[in-house]
Amino acid sequence: MRSGFAAATVAAAALANIAHAQLPSDIGLGPETVVLPPPSKHWVWVNDFVFPHMADGMAYLVDGDSGRYLGTLSTGYGFAHVLLSRDGKIVYSPETYFSRGTRGTRTDVVTVYDARTLKVLREIPIPPKRSSNLPMIADAALTDDDRFLFVYNFNPAQSVTVVDTKTSQFAGEVQIAGCALVYPTGPRSFFSVCGDGALLMAVLDDKGRSRTHRTEPLFPVGSDPVTEKPVRAGNTWYFVSFDGMIYPVSVTRAHAVVGKTWRLTSDEERQAGWRPGGLQQLTMDVSRGRLYAIMHQGDLSTHKDGGKEVWVYDVATGQRTQRISLNNPASSILMTSDAQPLLFSIAGDSSTLDVYDGISGRLLRSVDHIGTTPTVMVTP
Repeated sequence: MRSGFAAATVAAAALANIAHAQLPSDIGLGPETVVLPPPSKHWVWVNDFVFPHMADGMAYLVDGDSGRYLGTLSTGYGFAHVLLSRDGKIVYSPETYFSRGTRGTRTDVVTVYDARTLKVLREIPIPPKRSSNLPMIADAALTDDDRFLFVYNFNPAQSVTVVDTKTSQFAGEVQIAGCALVYPTGPRSFFSVCGDGALLMAVLDDKGRSRTHRTEPLFPVGSDPVTEKPVRAGNTWYFVSFDGMIYPVSVTRAHAVVGKTWRLTSDEERQAGWRPGGLQQLTMDVSRGRLYAIMHQGDLSTHKDGGKEVWVYDVATGQRTQRISLNNPASSILMTSDAQPLLFSIAGDSSTLDVYDGISGRLLRSVDHIGTTPTVMVTP
Protein backbone atom coordinates (compact mmCIF):
# COMPACT_ATOMS: atom_id res chain seq x y z
CA MET A 1 0.00 0.00 0.00
CA ARG A 2 1.24 3.46 -0.81
CA SER A 3 -0.54 4.98 2.15
CA GLY A 4 -1.44 4.20 5.74
CA PHE A 5 -4.94 5.51 5.04
CA ALA A 6 -7.79 3.36 3.85
CA ALA A 7 -8.94 5.74 1.16
CA ALA A 8 -7.42 8.73 -0.56
CA THR A 9 -10.57 10.77 -0.08
CA VAL A 10 -10.47 9.96 3.62
CA ALA A 11 -6.81 10.94 3.75
CA ALA A 12 -7.57 14.38 2.35
CA ALA A 13 -10.24 14.95 5.00
CA ALA A 14 -7.87 13.74 7.68
CA LEU A 15 -5.19 16.23 6.66
CA ALA A 16 -7.69 19.05 7.02
CA ASN A 17 -8.81 17.92 10.46
CA ILE A 18 -5.55 16.66 12.06
CA ALA A 19 -2.89 18.65 10.25
CA HIS A 20 -0.75 18.66 13.41
CA ALA A 21 -0.51 14.86 13.51
CA GLN A 22 2.59 12.87 12.58
CA LEU A 23 1.34 11.29 9.39
CA PRO A 24 3.17 9.03 6.94
CA SER A 25 5.07 11.01 4.32
CA ASP A 26 3.97 8.87 1.37
CA ILE A 27 0.24 9.59 1.47
CA GLY A 28 -1.27 9.35 -1.99
CA LEU A 29 -3.96 11.94 -2.67
CA GLY A 30 -4.99 10.75 -6.10
CA PRO A 31 -8.42 9.38 -7.05
CA GLU A 32 -7.49 5.75 -6.37
CA THR A 33 -8.92 3.84 -3.43
CA VAL A 34 -6.57 2.02 -1.09
CA VAL A 35 -8.01 -1.13 0.45
CA LEU A 36 -7.08 -2.18 3.97
CA PRO A 37 -6.26 -5.80 4.78
CA PRO A 38 -8.67 -7.74 7.00
CA PRO A 39 -8.81 -6.07 10.41
CA SER A 40 -6.26 -7.05 13.02
CA LYS A 41 -7.23 -7.53 16.66
CA HIS A 42 -4.39 -5.09 17.37
CA TRP A 43 -6.10 -2.24 15.53
CA VAL A 44 -7.94 0.34 17.61
CA TRP A 45 -10.54 2.99 16.81
CA VAL A 46 -9.97 6.11 18.91
CA ASN A 47 -13.20 8.11 19.04
CA ASP A 48 -13.01 11.90 19.37
CA PHE A 49 -15.89 14.02 20.71
CA VAL A 50 -13.95 17.15 19.66
CA PHE A 51 -15.12 19.29 22.58
CA PRO A 52 -13.89 22.64 21.13
CA HIS A 53 -16.11 22.16 18.04
CA MET A 54 -18.59 19.36 18.69
CA ALA A 55 -20.12 19.50 15.22
CA ASP A 56 -16.99 17.81 13.88
CA GLY A 57 -16.78 14.42 15.59
CA MET A 58 -14.01 12.13 14.36
CA ALA A 59 -12.86 8.51 14.62
CA TYR A 60 -9.25 7.46 14.01
CA LEU A 61 -8.04 3.98 13.16
CA VAL A 62 -4.53 3.11 14.42
CA ASP A 63 -2.45 -0.04 14.10
CA GLY A 64 -1.21 -0.87 17.59
CA ASP A 65 1.66 -3.00 16.28
CA SER A 66 3.22 -0.27 14.15
CA GLY A 67 1.69 2.95 15.48
CA ARG A 68 0.56 3.94 11.97
CA TYR A 69 -2.63 5.78 11.11
CA LEU A 70 -4.85 3.61 8.93
CA GLY A 71 -7.93 5.76 8.42
CA THR A 72 -10.18 8.55 9.63
CA LEU A 73 -13.95 9.02 9.65
CA SER A 74 -15.87 12.30 9.97
CA THR A 75 -18.79 11.49 12.25
CA GLY A 76 -20.88 14.60 12.91
CA TYR A 77 -22.24 16.36 15.99
CA GLY A 78 -22.05 15.04 19.57
CA PHE A 79 -20.29 11.87 18.42
CA ALA A 80 -19.97 8.89 20.79
CA HIS A 81 -18.23 5.95 19.08
CA VAL A 82 -18.27 3.56 16.15
CA LEU A 83 -19.41 -0.06 16.37
CA LEU A 84 -17.70 -2.93 14.56
CA SER A 85 -19.38 -5.99 13.07
CA ARG A 86 -17.98 -9.29 14.26
CA ASP A 87 -17.09 -10.42 10.74
CA GLY A 88 -14.86 -7.36 10.31
CA LYS A 89 -16.67 -6.10 7.21
CA ILE A 90 -18.75 -3.20 8.53
CA VAL A 91 -18.30 -0.08 10.67
CA TYR A 92 -21.51 1.43 12.07
CA SER A 93 -21.62 5.01 13.30
CA PRO A 94 -24.67 6.67 14.96
CA GLU A 95 -24.43 10.30 13.78
CA THR A 96 -26.27 13.63 14.06
CA TYR A 97 -26.25 16.54 11.59
CA PHE A 98 -27.92 19.95 11.38
CA SER A 99 -28.90 21.59 8.10
CA ARG A 100 -27.07 24.81 9.02
CA GLY A 101 -24.07 23.16 10.63
CA THR A 102 -24.82 24.05 14.25
CA ARG A 103 -28.54 24.80 13.87
CA GLY A 104 -31.48 24.12 11.60
CA THR A 105 -33.22 20.84 10.83
CA ARG A 106 -31.74 17.91 12.70
CA THR A 107 -31.07 14.58 11.02
CA ASP A 108 -29.99 11.44 12.87
CA VAL A 109 -28.64 8.44 10.98
CA VAL A 110 -26.66 5.29 11.46
CA THR A 111 -23.99 5.53 8.77
CA VAL A 112 -22.73 2.20 7.46
CA TYR A 113 -19.11 2.16 6.25
CA ASP A 114 -17.11 -0.47 4.39
CA ALA A 115 -14.40 -1.49 6.86
CA ARG A 116 -11.82 -2.09 4.10
CA THR A 117 -12.20 1.21 2.22
CA LEU A 118 -14.02 3.39 4.81
CA LYS A 119 -16.45 4.44 2.07
CA VAL A 120 -20.07 5.10 3.00
CA LEU A 121 -22.26 2.17 1.97
CA ARG A 122 -25.58 3.64 3.13
CA GLU A 123 -27.32 5.71 5.77
CA ILE A 124 -30.15 4.40 7.95
CA PRO A 125 -32.45 7.24 9.14
CA ILE A 126 -33.44 7.07 12.82
CA PRO A 127 -35.57 9.36 15.03
CA PRO A 128 -33.74 12.64 15.75
CA LYS A 129 -33.35 12.09 19.47
CA ARG A 130 -29.97 10.34 19.92
CA SER A 131 -28.40 11.35 23.23
CA SER A 132 -25.35 13.61 23.00
CA ASN A 133 -24.08 13.00 26.54
CA LEU A 134 -20.43 12.63 27.49
CA PRO A 135 -19.39 9.68 25.30
CA MET A 136 -19.43 6.21 26.80
CA ILE A 137 -19.53 2.71 25.37
CA ALA A 138 -23.14 2.14 26.51
CA ASP A 139 -24.44 4.96 24.26
CA ALA A 140 -24.88 2.36 21.50
CA ALA A 141 -24.43 -1.38 21.10
CA LEU A 142 -24.89 -4.32 18.75
CA THR A 143 -26.68 -7.51 19.75
CA ASP A 144 -24.44 -10.56 20.09
CA ASP A 145 -25.31 -11.72 16.58
CA ASP A 146 -25.06 -8.20 15.04
CA ARG A 147 -28.71 -8.38 13.90
CA PHE A 148 -29.89 -5.33 15.83
CA LEU A 149 -28.16 -2.08 16.70
CA PHE A 150 -29.31 -0.08 19.74
CA VAL A 151 -28.94 3.69 20.19
CA TYR A 152 -29.69 5.40 23.51
CA ASN A 153 -32.04 8.41 23.29
CA PHE A 154 -32.55 11.32 25.70
CA ASN A 155 -34.75 14.25 24.72
CA PRO A 156 -35.42 14.28 27.80
CA ALA A 157 -37.63 11.17 27.54
CA GLN A 158 -35.45 8.07 27.69
CA SER A 159 -35.72 5.33 25.10
CA VAL A 160 -33.66 3.04 22.89
CA THR A 161 -33.81 3.12 19.09
CA VAL A 162 -33.69 -0.32 17.46
CA VAL A 163 -32.12 -0.62 13.99
CA ASP A 164 -32.41 -3.82 11.97
CA THR A 165 -29.00 -4.24 10.33
CA LYS A 166 -30.34 -6.99 8.05
CA THR A 167 -32.95 -4.75 6.42
CA SER A 168 -31.09 -1.47 7.12
CA GLN A 169 -34.25 0.04 8.58
CA PHE A 170 -35.45 1.62 11.79
CA ALA A 171 -37.25 -1.26 13.55
CA GLY A 172 -38.79 0.43 16.56
CA GLU A 173 -38.23 2.06 19.91
CA VAL A 174 -38.04 0.67 23.45
CA GLN A 175 -39.30 2.97 26.19
CA ILE A 176 -36.98 2.93 29.24
CA ALA A 177 -38.39 5.74 31.41
CA GLY A 178 -36.18 6.41 34.43
CA CYS A 179 -33.40 4.21 33.07
CA ALA A 180 -30.37 4.89 30.91
CA LEU A 181 -27.97 3.48 28.32
CA VAL A 182 -27.91 0.04 26.72
CA TYR A 183 -25.99 -3.12 27.66
CA PRO A 184 -26.48 -6.18 25.40
CA THR A 185 -27.05 -9.61 26.95
CA GLY A 186 -27.48 -11.86 23.91
CA PRO A 187 -28.78 -11.96 20.33
CA ARG A 188 -32.17 -10.46 21.25
CA SER A 189 -31.85 -8.75 24.62
CA PHE A 190 -30.32 -5.88 26.58
CA PHE A 191 -30.71 -4.05 29.88
CA SER A 192 -30.60 -0.44 31.01
CA VAL A 193 -29.66 0.86 34.48
CA CYS A 194 -32.43 2.66 36.38
CA GLY A 195 -32.24 5.51 38.84
CA ASP A 196 -33.24 3.37 41.82
CA GLY A 197 -30.49 0.79 41.22
CA ALA A 198 -32.76 -1.64 39.35
CA LEU A 199 -32.27 -2.91 35.80
CA LEU A 200 -34.81 -2.64 33.00
CA MET A 201 -34.64 -5.90 31.03
CA ALA A 202 -35.68 -5.87 27.36
CA VAL A 203 -36.24 -8.89 25.10
CA LEU A 204 -36.83 -8.50 21.34
CA ASP A 205 -38.37 -10.74 18.71
CA ASP A 206 -36.98 -11.16 15.20
CA LYS A 207 -38.81 -8.04 14.01
CA GLY A 208 -37.32 -5.85 16.72
CA ARG A 209 -40.49 -5.65 18.80
CA SER A 210 -39.80 -5.68 22.54
CA ARG A 211 -41.21 -6.57 25.92
CA THR A 212 -39.69 -5.24 29.13
CA HIS A 213 -39.73 -5.66 32.89
CA ARG A 214 -37.79 -4.18 35.81
CA THR A 215 -35.84 -6.06 38.44
CA GLU A 216 -35.72 -5.19 42.11
CA PRO A 217 -32.99 -2.64 42.98
CA LEU A 218 -29.58 -4.33 42.74
CA PHE A 219 -27.23 -1.46 43.60
CA PRO A 220 -27.04 0.88 46.66
CA VAL A 221 -27.70 4.21 44.96
CA GLY A 222 -27.79 6.20 48.20
CA SER A 223 -24.54 5.18 49.89
CA ASP A 224 -22.08 4.24 47.14
CA PRO A 225 -23.63 4.19 43.64
CA VAL A 226 -22.08 2.32 40.74
CA THR A 227 -20.84 4.12 37.67
CA GLU A 228 -22.36 3.57 34.23
CA LYS A 229 -19.05 2.18 32.89
CA PRO A 230 -19.04 -1.62 33.44
CA VAL A 231 -17.17 -4.19 31.36
CA ARG A 232 -18.50 -7.51 30.12
CA ALA A 233 -17.14 -11.05 30.22
CA GLY A 234 -19.62 -13.52 28.76
CA ASN A 235 -22.88 -13.27 30.70
CA THR A 236 -21.34 -11.20 33.50
CA TRP A 237 -21.11 -7.43 33.62
CA TYR A 238 -18.63 -6.02 36.17
CA PHE A 239 -19.86 -2.73 37.63
CA VAL A 240 -17.68 -0.59 39.89
CA SER A 241 -18.86 1.88 42.52
CA PHE A 242 -17.40 5.33 43.09
CA ASP A 243 -15.59 3.93 46.13
CA GLY A 244 -14.16 0.92 44.28
CA MET A 245 -16.60 -1.91 45.05
CA ILE A 246 -16.99 -4.44 42.22
CA TYR A 247 -20.49 -5.82 41.54
CA PRO A 248 -20.46 -8.87 39.21
CA VAL A 249 -23.92 -8.99 37.63
CA SER A 250 -24.84 -12.24 35.87
CA VAL A 251 -27.50 -11.50 33.28
CA THR A 252 -29.70 -13.67 31.08
CA ARG A 253 -32.56 -12.60 28.83
CA ALA A 254 -34.94 -12.30 31.75
CA HIS A 255 -32.98 -12.34 35.00
CA ALA A 256 -30.11 -10.53 36.69
CA VAL A 257 -28.28 -11.64 39.83
CA VAL A 258 -25.48 -9.86 41.70
CA GLY A 259 -22.66 -12.22 42.68
CA LYS A 260 -20.16 -11.87 45.49
CA THR A 261 -18.89 -8.30 45.66
CA TRP A 262 -15.26 -7.34 46.24
CA ARG A 263 -13.16 -4.21 46.52
CA LEU A 264 -10.39 -2.79 44.36
CA THR A 265 -8.67 -1.31 47.42
CA SER A 266 -7.66 -2.29 50.93
CA ASP A 267 -8.73 -0.25 53.97
CA GLU A 268 -5.33 1.45 53.99
CA GLU A 269 -5.50 2.27 50.27
CA ARG A 270 -8.97 3.78 50.66
CA GLN A 271 -7.73 5.90 53.55
CA ALA A 272 -4.93 7.07 51.27
CA GLY A 273 -7.53 8.18 48.71
CA TRP A 274 -7.09 5.48 46.05
CA ARG A 275 -10.16 5.07 43.84
CA PRO A 276 -11.08 4.24 40.22
CA GLY A 277 -11.76 7.01 37.74
CA GLY A 278 -11.85 8.03 34.13
CA LEU A 279 -14.14 7.75 31.14
CA GLN A 280 -13.43 4.17 30.03
CA GLN A 281 -12.04 3.15 33.38
CA LEU A 282 -12.29 -0.66 33.21
CA THR A 283 -11.23 -3.26 30.66
CA MET A 284 -10.97 -7.06 30.63
CA ASP A 285 -8.61 -9.79 29.51
CA VAL A 286 -11.44 -12.30 29.31
CA SER A 287 -9.30 -15.34 28.46
CA ARG A 288 -7.18 -14.92 31.61
CA GLY A 289 -9.99 -13.66 33.83
CA ARG A 290 -8.24 -10.36 34.55
CA LEU A 291 -9.89 -7.00 35.17
CA TYR A 292 -7.89 -3.78 34.61
CA ALA A 293 -8.85 -0.52 36.37
CA ILE A 294 -7.50 3.03 36.09
CA MET A 295 -6.61 4.19 39.62
CA HIS A 296 -5.73 7.54 41.15
CA GLN A 297 -5.69 9.28 44.52
CA GLY A 298 -8.40 11.83 45.31
CA ASP A 299 -11.70 12.42 47.09
CA LEU A 300 -15.16 11.46 45.85
CA SER A 301 -15.38 14.51 43.58
CA THR A 302 -12.47 13.15 41.49
CA HIS A 303 -14.34 10.06 40.27
CA LYS A 304 -14.13 11.30 36.66
CA ASP A 305 -10.38 11.91 36.86
CA GLY A 306 -7.99 9.59 35.08
CA GLY A 307 -4.89 8.13 36.65
CA LYS A 308 -1.24 7.24 36.22
CA GLU A 309 -1.69 3.61 37.31
CA VAL A 310 -3.65 0.58 36.14
CA TRP A 311 -4.34 -2.11 38.73
CA VAL A 312 -4.99 -5.69 37.58
CA TYR A 313 -7.24 -8.20 39.38
CA ASP A 314 -8.09 -11.89 39.20
CA VAL A 315 -11.90 -11.78 38.98
CA ALA A 316 -12.20 -15.32 40.38
CA THR A 317 -10.56 -14.32 43.68
CA GLY A 318 -10.87 -10.53 43.70
CA GLN A 319 -7.16 -10.30 44.41
CA ARG A 320 -4.86 -7.75 42.79
CA THR A 321 -2.16 -9.42 40.74
CA GLN A 322 -0.31 -6.45 39.22
CA ARG A 323 0.18 -2.67 39.27
CA ILE A 324 1.11 -1.00 35.98
CA SER A 325 2.68 2.47 36.03
CA LEU A 326 1.57 4.34 32.93
CA ASN A 327 3.79 6.45 30.73
CA ASN A 328 1.10 9.15 30.60
CA PRO A 329 -2.07 9.62 32.67
CA ALA A 330 -5.07 7.84 31.14
CA SER A 331 -8.81 8.42 31.23
CA SER A 332 -9.55 5.49 28.88
CA ILE A 333 -8.03 2.01 28.63
CA LEU A 334 -8.84 -0.97 26.42
CA MET A 335 -7.46 -4.51 26.04
CA THR A 336 -7.40 -6.42 22.76
CA SER A 337 -9.01 -9.86 22.70
CA ASP A 338 -6.25 -12.19 21.57
CA ALA A 339 -3.59 -14.48 23.06
CA GLN A 340 -0.92 -11.74 23.03
CA PRO A 341 -3.06 -8.76 24.02
CA LEU A 342 -2.20 -5.10 23.81
CA LEU A 343 -3.35 -2.55 26.37
CA PHE A 344 -4.21 0.86 24.90
CA SER A 345 -4.41 3.99 27.04
CA ILE A 346 -5.25 7.61 26.25
CA ALA A 347 -6.53 10.73 28.03
CA GLY A 348 -9.16 13.22 26.93
CA ASP A 349 -6.90 16.19 27.68
CA SER A 350 -3.98 14.65 25.78
CA SER A 351 -3.63 13.22 22.30
CA THR A 352 -0.97 10.58 22.92
CA LEU A 353 -2.01 6.95 22.52
CA ASP A 354 0.21 4.64 24.57
CA VAL A 355 0.46 0.96 23.65
CA TYR A 356 1.52 -1.60 26.27
CA ASP A 357 2.11 -5.32 26.36
CA GLY A 358 -1.18 -6.39 27.93
CA ILE A 359 0.38 -9.11 30.09
CA SER A 360 3.65 -7.60 31.31
CA GLY A 361 2.51 -3.97 31.24
CA ARG A 362 5.67 -2.94 29.36
CA LEU A 363 5.34 0.19 27.20
CA LEU A 364 5.77 -0.78 23.54
CA ARG A 365 5.22 2.53 21.75
CA SER A 366 3.48 5.89 21.87
CA VAL A 367 1.55 7.47 19.01
CA ASP A 368 1.31 11.27 19.23
CA HIS A 369 -1.38 13.70 18.09
CA ILE A 370 -4.43 11.45 18.01
CA GLY A 371 -7.26 13.92 17.53
CA THR A 372 -8.38 16.75 19.82
CA THR A 373 -10.25 15.29 22.81
CA PRO A 374 -10.14 11.49 22.47
CA THR A 375 -12.74 9.62 24.49
CA VAL A 376 -13.56 5.91 24.32
CA MET A 377 -11.81 3.29 22.22
CA VAL A 378 -13.09 0.29 20.24
CA THR A 379 -11.16 -2.74 18.95
CA PRO A 380 -12.18 -5.45 16.47
